[in-house]
Amino acid sequence: MLGKTTTVRTRYTVMSKEILDEYPELATEGTATISQRLSIANKAVTEMAKDASLACIKQWGRPAEDITHVVYVSSSEIRLPGGDLYLANELGLRNDVNRVMLYFLGCYGGVTGLRVAKDIAENNPGSRVLLTTSETTILGFRPPSKSRPYDLVGAALFGDGAAAAIIGADPIAKTESPFLELSYAVQQFLPGTHSVIDGRLSEEGINFKLGRDLPQKIDDNIEGFCNKLMEKANNVKDFNDMFWAVHPGGPAILNRLETTLKLRGEKLDCSRRALMDFGNVSSNTIIYVLEYMREELMNKEIGEEWGLALAFGPGITFEGILLRSLN
Repeated sequence: MLGKTTTVRTRYTVMSKEILDEYPELATEGTATISQRLSIANKAVTEMAKDASLACIKQWGRPAEDITHVVYVSSSEIRLPGGDLYLANELGLRNDVNRVMLYFLGCYGGVTGLRVAKDIAENNPGSRVLLTTSETTILGFRPPSKSRPYDLVGAALFGDGAAAAIIGADPIAKTESPFLELSYAVQQFLPGTHSVIDGRLSEEGINFKLGRDLPQKIDDNIEGFCNKLMEKANNVKDFNDMFWAVHPGGPAILNRLETTLKLRGEKLDCSRRALMDFGNVSSNTIIYVLEYMREELMNKEIGEEWGLALAFGPGITFEGILLRSLN
């Protein structure tokens, strides 16, 4: 029943029987376990970030030493130094690589990372920016409770994982094969909505509360936000003339966005596919959607030139990027 409600068929998690055997206190309600959670999460996000980054660098085809900047995104760790330094060490990057760390942005963090990487690449000729996102639900894990039946929906919806992308300007012919151009980016927050997505860190971990009015708040503001982005595209007047990469926070948000913007059913296929295959993996998920979008764009002889990448998160914050297909 939960799978039908969330539409998630597969998700991945760091939590395991071995971890619960080692830290049985995690399954005890009201126990101060933040230090235990961080010892698990800090290690896990580094391992996942390394694996995702190595796969991305291999696909890119150039040596890791050519990476000039790192943008690291996570809402799942707390430490000094941060995961950006651990990742740079694990990947064997140059010690003068420029690092930017984006913490606790939640679901819109992946698009923020793309926006920041875009700005870096455009303002530093020859730069190549490694964007890595890595998330685990360990900090928010709670033992099952009859008094909180909604927790089961969250457990079925949210997953763990990492993702990576490399962003640059002026691609090298026959060496680099970009498939998208990040054309124009906008961030916007909705005044007076800071309590709609509420996350609090305590001795027991992180506790999130999502307001029931979240889908409606997004619904009320999304068309104007998308118009800001679309007006920068050449000769595009209809949302259905674009491709769409939307962070799938949950099926309700996708359904309402589809209805409000009058999108054809197939327009959000990549978002629905990512939700089904991975769940909501916070900042990572938009990268998964874009990976599926790449397959779709590459398999079309003639497709849309322009598209939008969108994500929503605490604030309420909207992040959007106007994309141009290079296929």
